[in-house]
Formats: sequence, structure tokens, C-alpha cells
Amino acid sequence: MKMIDLSVAMVHGLPVDPPGQISQITYIDHHQSLEGMLSFFPGVTAEMLPDACGWAVEGVTCTTHSGTHMDAPWHYHPTMNNGEKAWTIDQIPLEWCMGDGVVIDMSHKPDGYICTSDDFQKTLDSIGYTLKKGDIVLLHTSAPRCWGTAEYLSAGCGVSGEATLWLCDHGIRLVGTDAWSWDAPLPSLAKRYKETNDPSCIWEAHKVGRFQAYCHMEKLTNLDKLPPFGFTFIGFPVKLERASAGWVRAVAVIPNIDGYSGKE
Repeated sequence: MKMIDLSVAMVHGLPVDPPGQISQITYIDHHQSLEGMLSFFPGVTAEMLPDACGWAVEGVTCTTHSGTHMDAPWHYHPTMNNGEKAWTIDQIPLEWCMGDGVVIDMSHKPDGYICTSDDFQKTLDSIGYTLKKGDIVLLHTSAPRCWGTAEYLSAGCGVSGEATLWLCDHGIRLVGTDAWSWDAPLPSLAKRYKETNDPSCIWEAHKVGRFQAYCHMEKLTNLDKLPPFGFTFIGFPVKLERASAGWVRAVAVIPNIDGYSGKE
């Protein structure tokens, strides 16, 4: 089998989030930590330790939405399923987080485009796949071309509320995207609202969680290296009490079928 890493690394100062949310990492090396380590062992000196080294450790300042992460229904709204208290990330069923993966390739769509269920159905027809309950649908956009820059925030297409509800109606409970948001980029939504004066366009896909509980992952990567289907997706969120999201190490497991080893 072949395993493909679908998670990005959190990098110090990388401008792929809004100001104030950019991850900050402080690196403490083996010598900087030495004094702290020795404080646990009275009488031990630096010369007694191999190469006078302590431990390496990092301090991280970030949000639960930094890096590759899974959004819980609580992120979208206080309620889900037409009135139930929305789940936080520590309440997400683990069964949702592993299943047959399906890639919907919308990388040809322009930045800000909002995908419909018709777009999804046409793509599924073209790859000869029928959705089933429990599938994990991954949206490949053009956003990764801008990874590592501030332009990433405005790159790629998003998904309509109608298409999100359509997926939920097919028994899909976990979806993901390699863009910054499952919805269209915030700048394009702001432009749309200015043109239409219709607030229903704001976060329309996220807000589907009010009616159907579902989770989505954002900032995935390497979706272009996956086959359209025929792989297992695994992505469990870090268990943070009462949190709206949790970081995910997402992986695709591709069996060795007819010599397939993933797109290069």
C-alpha cells in the first residue's frame, strides 16, 4: 500500500491566515533547555550529560483553525440538526473520521467560484462513481498554488449551501478541502454581498450545520496525488475540550492495485 500525507505543516510566521491568527513557534534547543532540565536533578552538572545536552522543546501560539484541521458543528452555529446543541470537536464520532475517500476535482474553477450539486454530480458521473453513506468527500481546488503566501486566503473555489446539504442528504458526514475555507474565500463572499446586499451568501455552506450535523476539514494538501476514489481516508482530530476545531494529521491509504502508486 501507499500512504499519502494530506496535512500541511504549521510553519512559524507563514501568512496563510488572517493577521492575528498566524502561527508563531518558539524553538528551544538542547542547550537553551539545559538549565531547566538540570533543575530536576540536584547535583547533576552539564558535563555529566551526553554532549551537555538537555531536551528540545517548542512553544506554539496558534488557533484551533491553524494548519490542517477539522471544524466541528459548534464552529458553525450554537445548534445543529434543527435545534440540538451543536457538538464540539471532542464529541465528533470517530466513525466519521475514517472511510472511503472520493476526490472531486474543481481545480479548474476560478477563485471565488461556488460549486453546486450539479457540478459535483457531473464530476462524479465523469469518474464513474456513486456516492454512498459514510464516504469522505475531498474537494481539490486551485488554492494550493498559493500556499505559503497571503494570496492563499483568496484562492480557490468554495461550496454552496445547497451542494453541502446535497452531500449530507447522501449520507456524507465528513468533507474536506485544500483551500482555506469550505465556503468560497471570504474576500469573494464580501464582494458578493456588496453586489447583492443578500446576507444569506455569508458562510452559507458552514451554516448548513444548523440543519444537518457535518464536519469539514480545511487546508488539506496533496489531493492532486490521489486517485478519484479507491483509497481509505483517515483523519482523527486532536481532542480539545469544548473546542470548535481540532488539528488533524490526514492520511490517504492507497492499496496496491494494478501497480498504482499514486500520481507523481
